[in-house]
Amino acid sequence: MAVLSLPSFLLIFSFVFSAALPEVKAQQAKDEPYVGVNIGTDVSNLLPPAKLVSFLQQQKVTHIRIYDSDPEILKALSKTKIRVIVSVPNNQILGIGSSNTTAANWINKNVAAFYPDTLITTVAVGDEVLTTVPSLSSMLMPAIESLYSALVASNLHTQIKISTPHAANIILDPFPPSQAYFNQTISPVVVQLLKFLSRTSSPLMMNMYPYYVFMQNKGVVPLDNSLFKPLTPSKEMVDPNTLLHYTNVLDAMIDSAYNSMKNLNVSDVLVLVTETGWPSKGDSKEPYATIDNADTYNSNLIKHILDRSGTPLHPEYTSSVYIYELFNEDLRSTPVSEANWGLFYANSTPVYLLHVSGRGEFLANDTTNQTFCVAMEGVDGKTLQTALDWACGPGRANCSEIQPGETCYSPNNVQNHASYAFDSYYEKEGRSTSSCDFKGVAMITTTDPSHGVCVFPGSKIISNRTNTVVNSTNATSGMETSRFVGDNLRVFWGLIIGVIFCLFIL
Repeated sequence: MAVLSLPSFLLIFSFVFSAALPEVKAQQAKDEPYVGVNIGTDVSNLLPPAKLVSFLQQQKVTHIRIYDSDPEILKALSKTKIRVIVSVPNNQILGIGSSNTTAANWINKNVAAFYPDTLITTVAVGDEVLTTVPSLSSMLMPAIESLYSALVASNLHTQIKISTPHAANIILDPFPPSQAYFNQTISPVVVQLLKFLSRTSSPLMMNMYPYYVFMQNKGVVPLDNSLFKPLTPSKEMVDPNTLLHYTNVLDAMIDSAYNSMKNLNVSDVLVLVTETGWPSKGDSKEPYATIDNADTYNSNLIKHILDRSGTPLHPEYTSSVYIYELFNEDLRSTPVSEANWGLFYANSTPVYLLHVSGRGEFLANDTTNQTFCVAMEGVDGKTLQTALDWACGPGRANCSEIQPGETCYSPNNVQNHASYAFDSYYEKEGRSTSSCDFKGVAMITTTDPSHGVCVFPGSKIISNRTNTVVNSTNATSGMETSRFVGDNLRVFWGLIIGVIFCLFIL
């Protein structure tokens, strides 16, 4: 019988034990899909750059796209972790495409002057040029190539990508996705662009709106498919050529882009969705532009992307998306929906409250987290008193805590009492957005208005829920710890016995 030395025994034991442990592989952050936001500027009283960046950080926004290269915004983003796509406006494409010097000056002034303190990731050349300004089509690729050469000269071409956003209608016959193809009238430019994107490992930027697909195909495309709602198999869209099942419109749109590229023999360019969203308000011809639908679409979109769901054609890769948009652009013209795509009003209060619990603190205005309804600052006392009387009377809010001698009576002013009553009504009504209005004198906030011994209704509910979860977690944690220790002891002794057995038979 051969006898193993102690070092040999330990080597075998170490190998066997390590092989029994589960292997965990963490994907690098740069490969993970993300949700960013577009920031339009047709807004009354837009936050100044420093406050805008502070707001983005508060909301845990990590990626933004701006429609120009505003130096004040880029300066304010310095030393933050927020990544930004800067844009060349359509009206500058002709000059840049006609002159390498102009392109070099643009890169030096708008990119090199800020990078790397400001994390510029991409230069978007124009916006929907091929469909909105077709007269510039012939200058698009010269502008892109000139800007890329300027990046090379600044040694920034490996860190910063260049592409151009397209409207979804550059793709014809988008469903089923397997039959989709690029509009042949623009294919010469698209072919050149795809070769460039492939050569520089840059994304194909697409603006994709299931809202418009639904509005143009009512009766054919179900609303639930457009909003990412769970579907029964019978309601899923099926591509008859591939038999792939599509549970939502956005995935079908993305796969139509991949199939269109495949038809031009391009298979190594990834899709980046530079715009998508749903309007929260519309005119009489836009009955589906509602707060509930906008909330549902964007909440489900965020979950879909951060769950790394991929698409039926490419489950291995999830496209990152930019929500259109951060603020309602109230200066936009008709239709009404044009001014109502934002997640927030210009004063940074939410238009509606996203349901994205469990997705970290991204866009922290989450109904399933801590939100409150309070009285707006600056409203005259008489108007607030009327709203307070309604909340405590017909609204049946619980106003006992703001009576004399009770915990929330002080400070004894209408602002404080109205905030408590509003929050009580808001909680009673399930924290629906419409329950925090009171004829325009109330607002939703994520800041707990509780003070001293006064605990607001929303804070009480969260505290109770948190205690329950913590106790449950502790109990579960204890059981899991015991189970883990027991399982590992069994594995340990099993391996010891196995090794001893091997020693005897060798």
